[in-house]
Amino acid sequence: MGKKLDFITTELQEFIANQKLFFVGTASIDGRVNVSPKGTDSFRVISKNKIVWLNLTGSGNETAAHLLKNNRMTIMFCAFEGKPLILRLYGEAKIYHKRDSEFHKYYNMFPENVGARQIIEMEVDLVQTSCGFAVPFMDFKEERTTLNSWAAKQGEDKIQEYWKNKNSISIDGFETKILDD
Repeated sequence: MGKKLDFITTELQEFIANQKLFFVGTASIDGRVNVSPKGTDSFRVISKNKIVWLNLTGSGNETAAHLLKNNRMTIMFCAFEGKPLILRLYGEAKIYHKRDSEFHKYYNMFPENVGARQIIEMEVDLVQTSCGFAVPFMDFKEERTTLNSWAAKQGEDKIQEYWKNKNSISIDGFETKILDD
């Protein structure tokens, strides 16, 4: 059944590398809790206790707003194919924007993407596995290309305008600092 670990084992790193989807959970001290599904080739294990993921432009920017208020984050993976498993990574996270040197340190680990909005780095302090016996089987068909195609069509200038209009303030009115200098 479930285990609690202090680090991401080699076996769990392999499990992560094979997943097509993960979920990110954040919450400010007040306001709404946010859970976001993330896909594409956007997650990397840096070490046994550090991960990074590329946050792409989306309709909201709740994760960034929450992390500025409270840097706790949970990431969850579920096995939809093969052996059942749920994996949660708990820790504290930092946000890096294109204006930050850390963004560029990690960005080359991911496929180039005009819609790249932030890189989130998390220090993992707890790894938890659970059975996943009730998670349904679902076959992976293919990646959706809609978001990446939309971002490429927009180009850098229109993406910046989109960030200004749609990604600067969370649904609870918190700033995301996406365009701060």
